[in-house]
Amino acid sequence: MEPRPVRNSQVYMTELVLPNDTNQLGNLLGGRLMHWIDIAAAISAAKHSGSVCVTASVDELNFHDPIRLGEIVILQASVNRAFTTSMEVGVLVTAQNVRGGAPRRANNAYLTFVAIDEQGKPVPVPPVVPDGEEEARRFGEALQRRQHRLAHRKKE
Repeated sequence: MEPRPVRNSQVYMTELVLPNDTNQLGNLLGGRLMHWIDIAAAISAAKHSGSVCVTASVDELNFHDPIRLGEIVILQASVNRAFTTSMEVGVLVTAQNVRGGAPRRANNAYLTFVAIDEQGKPVPVPPVVPDGEEEARRFGEALQRRQHRLAHRKKE
């Protein structure tokens, strides 16, 4: 399989936080954000692999800053690294008040997706070719997270 650059898997998704998306404090529900993250990551994995992809795990989901009613949410997803049939997808979430203010990092997440065929069986995915220092850093860290995840599974 021909290796593919990270940029081929990049996804930008924009959402507006509406009243139905919030809790009693006017903050975006964590579950709603998780749903948006899962969608952005699934699209990224599908773009990279050319296959339908299913969520295998969510390694990390960090809530850095609350997202408020009426704010714009931008989700940036891309495949950090591909393994045999799985891929790690990183998602960066920024939020911005529509009345002004700089975008701020609100959340980030790492998810693992598996590419599948029509029978639901895993299929091979192309390798990722990082371009530049930032992509190379994420590429290396993805292997470390995978090794940690696999070691954790052995303990279960």
